Parts: sequence; C-alpha cells; structure tokens
Amino acid sequence: MASDFNKIHQTGNPIEAEIIIQMLEENGINAVSMNKRDSSYQAFGVIEIYCPANDVVTALHLINNNPTNEK
Repeated sequence: MASDFNKIHQTGNPIEAEIIIQMLEENGINAVSMNKRDSSYQAFGVIEIYCPANDVVTALHLINNNPTNEK
C-alpha cells in the first residue's frame, strides 16, 4: 500500500466496512480496505479502512457523523 494512505477506521464487521467505503467514495474520497481477518476462523481479526492522507479529516468527519455508524 502506498505510504500516503492512512488508516481511518477498523471493524470486525465486513458489511460495516463496505458501507463506510461506499459512503466515502460517494463523497469523492478514494477508500480501500485491508482484510486482516483470519481465513480459517472469521471471528478473529479486523478489516482496516484507509484513505489518502489529504482526505483523512473529511473522511473521519463523514464516518463520525454518519447516523448508521455502529458504536
């Protein structure tokens, strides 16, 4: 992964990760995920979401103010 991408969120829920990525992309932010879940036992590990360093503040604002965000 390019060094100009920063981790902005992590979750154990793959559906939540996909919703966040879609929301960011709909708002013009290039987002990617890195699945660090165990391939044998899907109960272990997380999915990390990354975006370009210059979009981190906007991305975090969108994630934190999303009414469907699970906290």
